[in-house]
Amino acid sequence: QVQLVESGGGLVQAGGSLRLSCAASGRTFSSYAMGWFRQAPGKEREFVAAIRWSGGNTYYADSVKGRFTISRDNAKNTVYLQMNSLKPEDTAVYYCAADPTGSVNYSPLGYDYWGQGTQVTVSS
Repeated sequence: QVQLVESGGGLVQAGGSLRLSCAASGRTFSSYAMGWFRQAPGKEREFVAAIRWSGGNTYYADSVKGRFTISRDNAKNTVYLQMNSLKPEDTAVYYCAADPTGSVNYSPLGYDYWGQGTQVTVSS
């Protein structure tokens, strides 16, 4: 069983930055692919970014490419999402997710474990 706990959300003005963290339990965290998703009110959960176990391969949604950076520290069992140049349309609950197979998926259906989510609100 894997438990994921997100932190770092909050209220920020447009153009500002936030860094989300996702702490994971489990001895084999380093072999998991990790993803960040977000869900705004009335909308479906959407892919934001993902990273393979080694950290050498990262993937981003077009809407965040160049502004967000996903990274991981396997020694700390933690994955991060650095969000810069935030826009009001980035407002959502952000979730981290883990895929024990190590595969990167753009669909939330590809992930077995989820955190509880952290709210990010960007004011204009």
